[in-house]
Amino acid sequence: MPPLWRHDTLLATDKADRLLDCLEHELDWQQPRLTLFGREHPIPRRQVWMGDREARYRYSGHDFVPEPWHPEVARLAERIAHALHTFGEVPRFNSVLLNRYASGAERMGWHSDDEPELGQEPLIAAVSLGSERPLRFRWRDRRAPAFNVSLPHGSLLVMGPGVQRQLQHALLPRTGHDIRISLTFRHIIVRH
Repeated sequence: MPPLWRHDTLLATDKADRLLDCLEHELDWQQPRLTLFGREHPIPRRQVWMGDREARYRYSGHDFVPEPWHPEVARLAERIAHALHTFGEVPRFNSVLLNRYASGAERMGWHSDDEPELGQEPLIAAVSLGSERPLRFRWRDRRAPAFNVSLPHGSLLVMGPGVQRQLQHALLPRTGHDIRISLTFRHIIVRH
């Protein structure tokens, strides 16, 4: 599988529309506060951490305990795992971070999903619903120019092994955009 792989039509438009509406209205969206440079700020979006009970996640100094799987999200995780099986990958997603961007002003800053709980070479599958926005990538060592990957409604972007080690990504502000929900499926390594 290539390190970055996009499938523009994982979900047909009508199915993507129904899932967007379902998640928008049925989830308990939260806006945690993070500390930056000694000051506390709400994150510039809303989110839900969901998954298996033991799939706890720590980032930006906070521990996140997962909400139970929503049935529609669990079905989507199975569908993605099945799609990736055709590449020889057999992911077992035990968690998903859902981010809700109410408008183009809401964003996600530059980062890599490289927390220890994700292992050395994580595979992350991101489904985009709603307003199409580009995900911006840049090389950590700046060997080449930054680039965009378009994320249409109902699409899947797979960030395979090596991506988090070599690249950072961000969802930068854009004017004139409506609601967008992203679901980033991952496997948390559970330590006992």
